Amino acid sequence: MQMELHTGIDLAVALIRQDNLPALLKTATAQLKNAFGLTRCWALELDLSGRTLHCSELAELGEFDCGDFSHPFAHVLQSGAPRELTRAASYRLDHTGFQALFDASDRPRSLWLEPLKGDDGRTLGILVLCRDEPDWHGITGQPLYNGLKQLLIHQWITQLQSRDQVWQRRLLKRSLDHLHDAETIRQRCEQLARTLVGASDATTALRAQIVRAASSRLSVLVQGETGCGKDVVARGIHELSDRAEGPLVVVNCAAIPDTLLESELFGHTKGAFSGADQNKEGLLAQANGGTLFLDEIGDMPMALQSKLLRVLESRQFRPLGAREERHSDFRLVAATHQPLQTGIEQGSFRRDLFYRLSQFPLRITPLRERPEDLESLSRYFIRLYTEREGAGPMGISSHALHLLASYEFPGNVRELRNIIELACLQTPAGDDIQPEMLRLDDLFAEHPADVSAHWPALDPAIPGLPATGDIRDLKAASQAFEAAIIRERLHQYGGNRAQAADSLGLPKRTLAHKCLKYQVTDV
Repeated sequence: MQMELHTGIDLAVALIRQDNLPALLKTATAQLKNAFGLTRCWALELDLSGRTLHCSELAELGEFDCGDFSHPFAHVLQSGAPRELTRAASYRLDHTGFQALFDASDRPRSLWLEPLKGDDGRTLGILVLCRDEPDWHGITGQPLYNGLKQLLIHQWITQLQSRDQVWQRRLLKRSLDHLHDAETIRQRCEQLARTLVGASDATTALRAQIVRAASSRLSVLVQGETGCGKDVVARGIHELSDRAEGPLVVVNCAAIPDTLLESELFGHTKGAFSGADQNKEGLLAQANGGTLFLDEIGDMPMALQSKLLRVLESRQFRPLGAREERHSDFRLVAATHQPLQTGIEQGSFRRDLFYRLSQFPLRITPLRERPEDLESLSRYFIRLYTEREGAGPMGISSHALHLLASYEFPGNVRELRNIIELACLQTPAGDDIQPEMLRLDDLFAEHPADVSAHWPALDPAIPGLPATGDIRDLKAASQAFEAAIIRERLHQYGGNRAQAADSLGLPKRTLAHKCLKYQVTDV
């Protein structure tokens, strides 16, 4: 009796020391095997759903479905009582998992299957005892066996409660993290809504996507029609990212001639080419620690595309005329109004560069497809005008908004801003903008005279230019005339910049630069 007590204390201490359920079950089955001369001993754990049993020591067995009565464990769970299973009966059972367990047990003459339950009636699992002697009462009737079994049940429940608490803490942390992330996204979307204005579903979804893009380091490709606000999106990504304290370097690939674009991007050393009388730091170097925004990436020459691809893969570049490469740690945002897939098919844009740029693609919906944004955008532009000029309209009338809603806005948000600012100029301070103040047809008038219809004392012989007696700023008058001619010529060629540039004797890039400078919108 004293030996049994000493053995029982040692076994109990070993069980209590286990700090996780798999270790507890492995220790308990080893103790039972050694203490009672068993050939094998297994512990099958019932999952939380109560639908499957599994043995952590024999993971290759898989799971036992508690609703499958082709194995004996389902019967034991259903009855809630222990049972003996002979070798002969085991042979007759057609269940792959049970036969695998039977083989792992060295096919004993007898098995004892006993369900383990807590004080609350909750079934924890099944003990499987294996031996070649069928006298199970001699074991299960011993105080040592029952004491070990009760201690195992107690520790099993303790481990489950601890695991449940850990799981609940993890679930709570996950829920709190989710709420924190959701609140962070909401706050950043509100911050972004100050500049990316609009209440439509499309704009709301775009803001959420921008916030997600800003939190990553993926290259972003912004696609959308001319004038839809791709630069606003790029600035939003930069300002919401962890690079907000770094520079935002903007490169308009369409406005810089081919011969200068590479030098602008990579920089050059003194004497690298004719006219390079000093070292010049390129835009790639200037973007180090910040964001590089390549606008109109679709206009980048093919030869430069391959060099850009290499820079994106390694963040290494070599200034023109330099012997050594330099490193620049920048985040890339690219934008285009062109369908790059068409450019790939036509051979004017590299497919591999497209995939490298569009790790996080964003598409801006045209203004005509989100009329819900017209009012908030109009009021936003009125506020900007008033803050800049010191005075302006109070707002915009419902009739004026109704008129705007009937217009297609081929120039998108940029065109709306021009229309609103012109209306602000013509509306008395403190009044609301009325429909008659909205010049919706002026940008694309059929006749040159219509383009300049609201200029005082215009000379009809020179569209867009005031009469010579009214000119007080020659440079401004020249620019106005140039903008009017470009606008009319773009209308004539249906917005095709290549044809318009050719008709005016200009390189396409020069025309693009002037369109950007004068805010001339394509048709």
